[in-house]
Amino acid sequence: MSGILALRGQGQSIPVPSAAPQASPSAASADPDPNAATDGSSVVPGDPARTRNQQTPDPKSAGSIVGTVEDANGNVMSGAAVTLKTQDQKQDRTVRTGSNGFFQFDGLPAGTFLLTVTSQGFDAWTGPPINLAPRQHYVVPGIALQVASATTSVRVVPTRQQIAEEQLHAEEKQRVLGVFPNFYTTYVWNAEPLSARQKFQLAWKSSIDPVTFAVTGAVAGVEQSQNYFSGYGTGAAGFGKRYGAAFADDFIGNMIGGAVLPVLLHQDPRFFYKATGSVASRALYAMATVVITKGDNGRWQPNYSNVLGTFAAAGISNLYYPSSNQTGAQLTIENSLIGLAASAGGALLQEFVIKKISTGVPPVPSIQPVPAVHP
Repeated sequence: MSGILALRGQGQSIPVPSAAPQASPSAASADPDPNAATDGSSVVPGDPARTRNQQTPDPKSAGSIVGTVEDANGNVMSGAAVTLKTQDQKQDRTVRTGSNGFFQFDGLPAGTFLLTVTSQGFDAWTGPPINLAPRQHYVVPGIALQVASATTSVRVVPTRQQIAEEQLHAEEKQRVLGVFPNFYTTYVWNAEPLSARQKFQLAWKSSIDPVTFAVTGAVAGVEQSQNYFSGYGTGAAGFGKRYGAAFADDFIGNMIGGAVLPVLLHQDPRFFYKATGSVASRALYAMATVVITKGDNGRWQPNYSNVLGTFAAAGISNLYYPSSNQTGAQLTIENSLIGLAASAGGALLQEFVIKKISTGVPPVPSIQPVPAVHP
């Protein structure tokens, strides 16, 4: 029977007709009982245990308490500690079960007793109070020790990469006016750095978002209506070429400035929302993020990823724009600088406006580390 210890014997009260025959003083001195404890307690034959602190009761009114202890499978348990206490706990007696699991307390006065059984590897067993009458022989029922339950406390601590993954999932739900992606802004100042995979994941999702395709189409339509990049021609073919060029501009800029260079240079491509300080300090911080950024080590450093990515994307665009509309090196640099200035304007909007009109922004702890910007 698993998990429960059976007990042999039923609780019963057996009247004892008379006290055990008393040996004469000469007989007691001549032939002492080898199993009798020197303090007057009863000891199971072959068991070395002795009771302690016992008061000698009147032999004519002495009673006894006996029982058998078993394990969960019904096997008798030897060596279990059995403690008998009076209700006022002023007199304790302890014996150990013998090889047959049996224990016995003899010479007990009338009164109320408490019985406790313990054994290594098992939960302690405590029985109900035993009201022992004079000269009563009481057999304790239901002593069943259960195997001690092992309690293991497991504290799950997420890794920094797992925390970054959760923060990234939250950022991917942020949208301006509930429509336009706002994935590259984190409102957690001490957000965990992104892994290489997470940086590419962010750039990829931003590039293939359905709204990105729609915005690209709008840009191509405006260029077609104004006949920008006339080398592409007109009609559906011209619109398709303009659409492809506009999408390539966005995709290359995201991948180089938001993934490739941040991975190689160990930099974070996101904008960290400051939120604290004066309006002037927040404005200066926002514009400065064009040329400074957090490294994966949490320290501020020159934003090589953004600057070099902007120039690289502008240079690569000359490969697919019409030759008649391609710009020289000087104009490419000028356009790149204009792009960086536009990024500064976007950062100002992020710091003061975008959060107020965005959906999916996760709750931010009211107390965060005080931002410190060190280019």
